Amino acid sequence: MSPEATIRKDISSLGGLKRYQQASLQGQSIDRGGDTSKILLQWLPITSIKTLLQKPRMLEVGALSTQNACSTSGLFEMEHIDLNSQDPGILEQDFMQRPLPELTSDKFDIISLSLVLNFVPDAESRGQMLLRTLSFLRCNNNDGAGEMAELPFPSLFLVLPRSCVDNSRYFTDSKLKSLMEALGYSMQCCKKTQKLSYSLWVRNLATDPTKLHFPKVEINPGRSRNNFSITLSEVA
Repeated sequence: MSPEATIRKDISSLGGLKRYQQASLQGQSIDRGGDTSKILLQWLPITSIKTLLQKPRMLEVGALSTQNACSTSGLFEMEHIDLNSQDPGILEQDFMQRPLPELTSDKFDIISLSLVLNFVPDAESRGQMLLRTLSFLRCNNNDGAGEMAELPFPSLFLVLPRSCVDNSRYFTDSKLKSLMEALGYSMQCCKKTQKLSYSLWVRNLATDPTKLHFPKVEINPGRSRNNFSITLSEVA
């Protein structure tokens, strides 16, 4: 069974998307230890961020709550979006349909894609989502915040189920690294737990991707493996 079919089956068994989101929200509560943004806070230089004259802007895609660690830290100017908002503080919006920012002030210093890509229904759309993050990240420092250059911004926080990189026929940590580097990202931090794979990627502003070609190729055959993949067609 493909990851997408498994996801649909799991959501159906929980009583549909709304019930699934409620269960996910419970799983991310502090007492359950499921808040992935706590890992991001551990990786960021909090003391230095507190000295900035202007808070870094964070876009959280697929947000389930406005009460996670990053949102309540007071360190960021937060914006939360989700396809099916369950909280008045979360804008109901598809990231792939979000209008591209026209002004630098409308862009972000960090984007969070925590357990989002694995719910995108096909491999090419996942690649297009990663490519699209580049359009929403700042390309220059905040006004009056020269220290920003020393911080890991602009960046992308990515969380995937560990099985996506450890047990896929088509995808590995190495494939993810190659794809991200082709997009102009470099890995700042990474960590794996029993179920999840975390990584923080900093955008290299000197790199502007022009041609990308990452097809779906079987590299780890095996009946017990899943079909997760991220592909990206060549773009001009």
